[in-house]
Amino acid sequence: MTAAKTVSLAALLLASTALSAAAEPMFNRIASFPVTQNMPEGTDAKTVSSAEIVTASEDGMTLVYSDSPMGGIGFIDITDAKSPKAGGFLALDGEPTSVVVDGAKVLVGVNTSESKASPSGRLAIVDLAAKTVDSTCDLGGQPDSVAISKDGTLVAVAIENERDEDVDDGKIPQMPAGTLVVLKVADGAVDCDGKTVVELTGLSEVAPTDPEPEFVSFNGRNEIVVSMQENNHFAIVDGSTGKVTANFSAGKTSLDGIDTEDDGVIAFTGSQADVAREPDAVKWLDDDRFVAANEGDYEGGSRGFTIFKKDGTVAYESGVSLEMEAAKAGHYPDRRSDAKGIEPEGLEVAKFGDETLIFVLAERASIVGVYKDTGAEPEFLQLLPSGISPEGAVAIPSRNLLVTANETDLIEDGGVRSHVMLYERAEGTSAYPQIVSTMADGKPIGWGALSGLAADAATAGMLYGVSDSVYKGEASVFTIDATKTPAEITAKMAVTREGKAAEKLDIEGIALDGAGGFWLGSEGDAEKEVPHALIHVDAKGAITEEVPFPAALLEGQTRFGAEGVAKIGDTLWIAMQREWKDDKEGEVKLLAYNTASKEWGAVAYPLEAKGEGWIGLSEIALHGDNVYIVERDNQIGAAAKLKKIYRVPVSDLKPAALGGELPVVTKTEVRDLMPDLAKLGGYTVDKVEGFTIDKDGTGYVVTDNDGVDDSSGETLFFGIGKVE
Repeated sequence: MTAAKTVSLAALLLASTALSAAAEPMFNRIASFPVTQNMPEGTDAKTVSSAEIVTASEDGMTLVYSDSPMGGIGFIDITDAKSPKAGGFLALDGEPTSVVVDGAKVLVGVNTSESKASPSGRLAIVDLAAKTVDSTCDLGGQPDSVAISKDGTLVAVAIENERDEDVDDGKIPQMPAGTLVVLKVADGAVDCDGKTVVELTGLSEVAPTDPEPEFVSFNGRNEIVVSMQENNHFAIVDGSTGKVTANFSAGKTSLDGIDTEDDGVIAFTGSQADVAREPDAVKWLDDDRFVAANEGDYEGGSRGFTIFKKDGTVAYESGVSLEMEAAKAGHYPDRRSDAKGIEPEGLEVAKFGDETLIFVLAERASIVGVYKDTGAEPEFLQLLPSGISPEGAVAIPSRNLLVTANETDLIEDGGVRSHVMLYERAEGTSAYPQIVSTMADGKPIGWGALSGLAADAATAGMLYGVSDSVYKGEASVFTIDATKTPAEITAKMAVTREGKAAEKLDIEGIALDGAGGFWLGSEGDAEKEVPHALIHVDAKGAITEEVPFPAALLEGQTRFGAEGVAKIGDTLWIAMQREWKDDKEGEVKLLAYNTASKEWGAVAYPLEAKGEGWIGLSEIALHGDNVYIVERDNQIGAAAKLKKIYRVPVSDLKPAALGGELPVVTKTEVRDLMPDLAKLGGYTVDKVEGFTIDKDGTGYVVTDNDGVDDSSGETLFFGIGKVE
């Protein structure tokens, strides 16, 4: 193995000339790779797989990631970064915890523990080209992070010997204690017999007998910084001698203006005092400073990141600034409010040109915050969308690339698989986020799960949106300025009942009432005692009328009800998501409710043929002589096939009485949304939920991010031009 980074002259010239001083370079995602493509032949496609820690070959053409549930490492060919290809899988007879490339080899920490009380592990040295294990080193415990020194002479392995959360409520100490293992590298080989075991007991104030090293990183002086998350502590170790030269607490910080309740309401009004930082990933910025992501996996978690000097001085504390950026972009996970918020966990630091950039990965918000190191307060540059739960990242400056490994695989819930995602740095503008909220009282307007759109009758580009039952404590109507890039949520109006936040609502559709208020479609769920209903609110959000669905209709109800509302004269037209029990297979109702006569009726809408999953409707919007309907499947990622807008003539909307034969409308395809959904380089999202056409005839589409609950949190919001 060699420490020299053998990058071709052509690649260096490309990196130095690709970005001119004329424009600020930005990262944009260019590709996503589902790691299931690397499953060995014959593997059940529903086997859980994951990408956790990722590294790159020194020429930047191959990625290697650890896959804990599959028990091995995967390879990805990124010769064409915009079209990554499966490179194979190597089983390692254990649980890989970390990977790092050095020259022609891949060093892999492998956990072989029989139990947490009896930890064991090894370092596997893998030939990168042959994809075979050359040799292994016994590590004497359960490894976590692995790092190699910049000069290629040393390898550091954090031996965590992690606690068992099922023992004594997960409290520490739990023996055996963790250590740091340092191995020398000479003549291209790791010296397994000459390992140095660095004891870390007796250093921390928290459980000093049971250090649990989490992450390691080398600076240019071969000093190793070791984070001990549960112990809320750091150690600085001389890699050459194995001597602990400094150690200090990660400290505590107090947080103000945060959401502290998992209650279905995003309210940045709470505070927490003296929160232990409990750092996970740690990376040196230079030889004297390092940055730590404060996940807080034990009792702390300060929701941000901190820059320390190696004497323990805090040089910068981010507080909740990254959490606020995530909230503006709709990525705030309310279900983690009572715990650790966005939960920063992973880090990468790399030099692109003359700039040292910091990449902070937030596990629960599924975003990457990009910062420029200034020597003082870092400059926030942009927010990148990631897959679900980004765990590891690697920068490839020679190719202007950033790569993230996103660990969560939701196959057991019928959801999206784990992905590795690639981003390219180039001149231009950031493609994401496509919609953000503005500030109100010094805090971002909390939002997510946009499920319906309507256009203002008088002002082009002014839209109104609603969020669904993810936010069970605050049904809301949002005002959106779609003329901005990104679009801006400028106001949030609570839906109230008798002066209090309205409960038992699942708002999926919205239409203007023509008098300053709105008609809202609420999708019911009998099991949760949420009724199917139309809700009328005034200009201040107060409910003035609630119209339950008629009893004759409810006899055939399911939980898949109102998904969109459009108003034509005195009649409200409601797009029902799926067939009810009284519908013909392959047909779904467009319900009609006359607000003057109080009469109900319906027509039948013919659905496309089913593939995997189901087909249903998500929205209805009026424009000219037609209504426009979003029809989609419920599939995500590579399984997604149908996300389209269809047109139905208003002349076809002649409602018949409920309970009888319904006239079937004719539909014409207007736009296939699949290419639009692929433009940001991510996997295809399932929930195209909102569509409207503004005063000037421009169509707008929005997707529902499920409130960042088992979701990447991405909201796609885009115009499709003039709709004819």
